[in-house]
Amino acid sequence: MSTAAFPEGFIWGVSTSAFQIEGATSADGRGQSIWDTFSADRADACDHYHRYREDVRLMKDLGMAAYRFSVSWPRVFPDGSGKLHAAGLDFYDRLLDELLDAGITPYATLYHWDLPQALEDAGGWPSRDTARHFADYAAAVADRLGDRVDTWFTVNEPWVAAFLGYGSGIHAPGRESAADAFRAAHHLLLAHGLGAQALRAAGAARVGGVLNISPVMTPGQVSDAGRALSAEDAEAVARIDVLANRQFLEPMLRGAYPPELLPIIERTAGLGHVHDGDLELISQPMDLLGVNYYTPLVVQAQPSEPADPAYPGSEGVLFCTVPTAVTAMGWPIVPGCLTHLLRRLTAEYPDTELMITENGADFVDVVTGGGIHDVERISFIEEHLRAVRAAVQDGAKVRGFLVWTLLDNLEWADGYRRKFGLVHVDFATQRRRLKDSALWYRDVIKRNGLTETRPKRPTLETVAARSGVSRATVSRVVNGEASVSPEVRESVLRAVRELGYVPNAAARSLVTRRTNTIALVLSVPRQGGDQLTAAVVQYVTSLLEGAGKQITLMLADTADSHRRIVQHVQAGLVDGVVLLPPDRGDTLAERLSRTGVPIVLLGKPAIASMMPYVDVDNAGGAKAATEHLLARGRRHIGMICGPMDLVAVQDRLDGHRTAMRQANRQPMLALADLTRSSGAAATEQLLSDDPALDAVFAATDQLAIGALQAAREAGRRVPEDLAIAGFDDIDAASATTPGLTTIRIPVADQALAVARLLLSRLEGRHTESVVLPTRLVVRDST
Repeated sequence: MSTAAFPEGFIWGVSTSAFQIEGATSADGRGQSIWDTFSADRADACDHYHRYREDVRLMKDLGMAAYRFSVSWPRVFPDGSGKLHAAGLDFYDRLLDELLDAGITPYATLYHWDLPQALEDAGGWPSRDTARHFADYAAAVADRLGDRVDTWFTVNEPWVAAFLGYGSGIHAPGRESAADAFRAAHHLLLAHGLGAQALRAAGAARVGGVLNISPVMTPGQVSDAGRALSAEDAEAVARIDVLANRQFLEPMLRGAYPPELLPIIERTAGLGHVHDGDLELISQPMDLLGVNYYTPLVVQAQPSEPADPAYPGSEGVLFCTVPTAVTAMGWPIVPGCLTHLLRRLTAEYPDTELMITENGADFVDVVTGGGIHDVERISFIEEHLRAVRAAVQDGAKVRGFLVWTLLDNLEWADGYRRKFGLVHVDFATQRRRLKDSALWYRDVIKRNGLTETRPKRPTLETVAARSGVSRATVSRVVNGEASVSPEVRESVLRAVRELGYVPNAAARSLVTRRTNTIALVLSVPRQGGDQLTAAVVQYVTSLLEGAGKQITLMLADTADSHRRIVQHVQAGLVDGVVLLPPDRGDTLAERLSRTGVPIVLLGKPAIASMMPYVDVDNAGGAKAATEHLLARGRRHIGMICGPMDLVAVQDRLDGHRTAMRQANRQPMLALADLTRSSGAAATEQLLSDDPALDAVFAATDQLAIGALQAAREAGRRVPEDLAIAGFDDIDAASATTPGLTTIRIPVADQALAVARLLLSRLEGRHTESVVLPTRLVVRDST
């Protein structure tokens, strides 16, 4: 079969990072990093510190030409600065020698997010001194290892380190300050410049940096990149591109911040941290720009939308989901965006050589007797490689491609549940097993390219014919059954190897008796729940189909439909059920729970122990909204409750009462149904009961919008006389006058959690219900 070749000398390899694979966090004098303090997972990761020889051997066997790893700053300077800990560099001495003996070129990253905790205690990246300490660290490492490193990368993904670590707080060190995030971003850029100077002074031949760069587009542009935009959407796209991409590209490659970024930084953090001469230091000559690409950023203009904490200055921009296949992380899979990105970088920075330093995906891997058949990961990487090749053919200067990542590892705040590796790691035993994707990648490297056309996958029947046995026998071999004779097993496995067969759902189901079908049962749409229902249909279907499941959509709207659904499940026609129950009491969930088929509920049931469910922290959200009103000086706060037979309303009432009790305030309650008119009537009642009423918290946005209407009719100004907050952040909330302060629920995350929870149940793993956090969205109504 003809080959879609890459240029001669194209570099193939993998990337890893120290904290995620090394383990040995207290060995040989290593100091603590911010991730040791922040992460709940403090185990040995992949124990690469002791097993590096085995891991290098794996890379050699797979034909890797390059290995990008990171040096652990707290191994070299346990206190972040001061006295060099020479023993901390011994490990990297050994690793480099092992790599060179194996014929693998080392690419070293100096900072992959593991800041020594001692430097964080002294101010962290918002402090200018941290950049100076980084330069000292870079010089020390280069002095010891520089004779064997091909290319040095200074910092990895400074946007993540700055804005997720200091802005949103979801990464270490967990700070939540927009001002600190901008200061950290500048000092990470300064560290890049000072580090590059130090490396070159030590004799480094090639120096670069690594950025996570995401094309920014509207939902319509995902499927039609050339689609014209409204002026409002074009401004939203441009602003997020400045915050996410150009904030780092322009200083590093052109020695200047984008002019439209400076006012955002100034009003958020001031500009005192940007000193004369900084940008000249930052824009050191760049030999290689590492590009980490996973997924695009999809946005559109949305008046009254508050800024996302990870993107200070993003007011009026809505971050969108898109109806496309997603990884297990929920990231949209859009390979074509990588082509557009590489074309853009080459056009805008024509003198800059590029390398894909990270690309890969988290999928749910199933370990079987016949191996780990990660078809989805192979497809993901293959399609992104085709995107790279298309860009190269158009003139993009791409030097190589490094898969993220070699090993399943410790995925930062997500712990060990994410699986990005080409190699499976059993963390209980540290046993490594090659996945099918590793073997596929080995073949790509060997031929320096992909097959020109996508090969037709061999089928169960093809293997059966080649080995002269039945389809059922092939299935038994594939599933590792012991009942097959060694001679037949060897014959089948030989045919599997020769044909490159990847077992599919049909092969497994012959033995397991599984249907590989999931019932997605929708009750009558909830009041205001259309957005959630749509997300469940989109994401649950995408994720489960990506795991090889078929979806049967069933509507539970009558007693007869309930009976048919139960009969369908009892007959063994599905392996599992995702159930969106109605708002009020219903026996369907209870009846389905007695069938023995794995079920996952969206929404907390009245009896929480009945079956696993996914819900949001309704009590915590209500408490946050009430505390927000109290912090604004409101003292006479009334709550409009929806129907009290709804579990979500009960929890929201509990959260409100908790906040009021802690403030030594007495709750005032008014009951309503779920309509705007009932919200207006309940507000009128609260105003009548307490003319001094100065705030209303409503259990839903619909009720809150009714409260806004009643306030206007009563001549009360919002928020001067009466502050109003809701819950759910429905589409109308940002369009009210004034914009409604509310609690946002993570719609897409709920849908993805439902699918993942069901997959875990199907695989027989221990599962617990999932409760996701909510977020206060402050608008003008308070």
